[in-house]
Amino acid sequence: MNLEKLFSQFYDADTEDELDGVIQTIAETPQVSWTPYGDNESFFGVIENQQASPVPALVEKITNSIDAILMRRCYEEGIDPKSFEAPKSVSEAIHAFFKTSQSWDLPGKRAIQAESIQILARGPRNDTSLVIYDDGEGQHPDDFGGTFLSLLRGNKNEIRFVQGKYNMGGAGAVVFCGKKRYQLVASKRFDKSGKFGFTIMRKHPLSAEEEKTRKNTWYEYLLIDGKIPAFDIDSLDLGLHNRDFTTGTIIKLYSYNLPSGSRSVISRDLNQSINEFLFEPALPVYTIDIKERFPKDRALERHLYGLKRRLEEDGSKYIRTFFSESHSDADIGSLKVTVYVFNPRIDGKSAKETKGTISREFFKNNMSVMFSLNGQVHGGYTSEFITRSLKFNLLKDYLLIHVDCTNLKSSFRTELFMGSRDRLKNGEEGTYLRKLVADILTKGRLKEIYKEWKDSITTQSDSAEDLLKDFSNHLPMNKDLMRLLGNTFTLDIKGKKKDKKKEQNKKKRSAKKEIPFIPKRFPSVFDVDLKMKDADQIPLTNIPLGGEKALSFSTDVEDQYFDRVEEPGDLKITVLSHTTNESKGGKALGDPKEPGAVIDVSISSPSKGKIRVNINPTEKVNVGDTIKINASLSSPEGGMDQIFIVQISDKKQTPKTTPDPEKDEDNIGLPRLQEVFEAPKEGFKCWGDLDFVEMDFSTVMHPFVEGDKLDAIFVNMDSSVLKTYKSSLRSEEQLMVADKRYVSAVYFHTLFLYMISKNRNYQITKPKTDDANSLEDVDLSEYLKDIFDSYYSEFLLNFEMSTLMETLAD
Repeated sequence: MNLEKLFSQFYDADTEDELDGVIQTIAETPQVSWTPYGDNESFFGVIENQQASPVPALVEKITNSIDAILMRRCYEEGIDPKSFEAPKSVSEAIHAFFKTSQSWDLPGKRAIQAESIQILARGPRNDTSLVIYDDGEGQHPDDFGGTFLSLLRGNKNEIRFVQGKYNMGGAGAVVFCGKKRYQLVASKRFDKSGKFGFTIMRKHPLSAEEEKTRKNTWYEYLLIDGKIPAFDIDSLDLGLHNRDFTTGTIIKLYSYNLPSGSRSVISRDLNQSINEFLFEPALPVYTIDIKERFPKDRALERHLYGLKRRLEEDGSKYIRTFFSESHSDADIGSLKVTVYVFNPRIDGKSAKETKGTISREFFKNNMSVMFSLNGQVHGGYTSEFITRSLKFNLLKDYLLIHVDCTNLKSSFRTELFMGSRDRLKNGEEGTYLRKLVADILTKGRLKEIYKEWKDSITTQSDSAEDLLKDFSNHLPMNKDLMRLLGNTFTLDIKGKKKDKKKEQNKKKRSAKKEIPFIPKRFPSVFDVDLKMKDADQIPLTNIPLGGEKALSFSTDVEDQYFDRVEEPGDLKITVLSHTTNESKGGKALGDPKEPGAVIDVSISSPSKGKIRVNINPTEKVNVGDTIKINASLSSPEGGMDQIFIVQISDKKQTPKTTPDPEKDEDNIGLPRLQEVFEAPKEGFKCWGDLDFVEMDFSTVMHPFVEGDKLDAIFVNMDSSVLKTYKSSLRSEEQLMVADKRYVSAVYFHTLFLYMISKNRNYQITKPKTDDANSLEDVDLSEYLKDIFDSYYSEFLLNFEMSTLMETLAD
């Protein structure tokens, strides 16, 4: 049998059907046999139950390619990958083996390196096959059974600088290869020793007899004469970008089931989708399509280097700002949370168009929160985390949150992620991490940003306030109705007088002129903002037992100093000493305790010359303890240090207050009424003012929800519905009545529909756009908006209730 010709036939087949035709021609050949994948027919369940979708399964293939290249470089340096001399992490390996890796931020240099890992599309547009190439270590044909075609052997577990460890990530993608699960594997060792080996993996086709006796089929791979087929090569033309194949590995996934949104030009759509799962990959990757598939597309070749670089590149039109919050915890280790806030309007587009563009470009996989390890995303949350845990509903379409879990303690980290590395476990550790991330973000800079956004769109005109007061005065004070309102709305109309002095002081404070902040690339100033000092003139602060304190440090460095790709800096907090006072009332020094266990620390990235540091003493401290701490801000000239002291004081006693139910009933919580016009109008908002609210002629209203509370209702006074209704009216009085009727009908119907639906705990779903057999949750506010944008508001305007009853009676 001509093995070189057979490989060419396998490789040139661009669909499952074409490959199946080739296999049928050799099916009856005596030399051909098939053996179970992993030498075990029972591994069918292991293979089938890995990644839940095709993109993260494909990412595992790319991760294997990155590992293979790092392994090759390690061998070329003469280092045993399992030895103590080998790098201890992925980042350390990149620094050791790729001395010029900093230059990869330049597109030209990045493109050259990206040629080492290529993803190429083959076959017709509607039946795409994918080729994955790398010039990594490669394998000898005799070693295929213990590497490419093995499962659960843990052959990378002792190698600290690679991502793989379970020895099964490469098998997950085969589940998405058509109906027959065909996958080609071919490789030659990097040192050019041995032959070029290849095989086909597939799902075993059960015979008629096996159908009667077997519960499940199994996966298997091709042998010729009882071994992996192989032949000698110097090089092969496999259609790779800018090179022939000499050594490394080739994988071909036949008729790969790409999800909707990734089925067009892979250098654009699949590229973006992979970027989301490879947030910060160790090596750049090329994605390449061909003219035969897309003759009119001019950008068929694009390299990718992770979503982080897309988001943080200079001059990004999508990102308004980004910042980070670092947290160090004695129990779980440390993590870094980076928050990216998108611009609500780009390129002169409307809010609706901008939201659609952001969704297509950055949220193909519906992940608003990403948890990564060594740059690869291992799981995530949808935008429900923003609405339910953060309760920042206004930001749900404009936030991307990345949580770097690389430096969490191994004992904690292993309980977080599934072995498939595409989702989090529903366990105690996952629940703890979710709460921790929510606490960090709701106390930090994101809370300030949310308040700014909310303040920019919520005001209330005098006429709107009069309407609400009139309503509250005529509303029957029924206890059940008051309780229903109180559970849903937060703003008080009655029983609460505004503090005029407070309002005046607020205005005075806001009128204070802000000194412009002129940032520097590197810091030249670093001071802790504490006025109190001890006897040695060291800055001092008190923290109550069981409490925490936010400290501020002044600096002149730019906001992105901790997070920028080039020459980033950091702030390190270390405990210099911990003295205890374990006797009651005395001043004697106690025995020093382990510094790392006495405080938990959260550090925010710089913001306009201030760095916020939250210090939370652990349970290992007592009242009277003194902790000496050093804060060191990195700079090219060396660390800039600030030493300060924390003293643990008694717990603060907060008086308990008993709510007065009678008083509560006097407060009717009603959402703000916000009348919005197309053009600017004094005392009102116009469409252009509402960056985060979709508003055009087809829009009737937009409910603004904060957490589970309805905070405001935006009513469009220039909607097509109202304009059409008013077109038949003539007198000024008729037009005024029409406006009032429209506003009151839309406002109060929205109010009560929201209130009843929320209190009855209705869940709204609809079929998915790309899969009619699956359902997706619909946000209540979006549902109500859609109802009013349809015909509901028109019905409310055009039918009096009495007229409707008469019509039904007839």
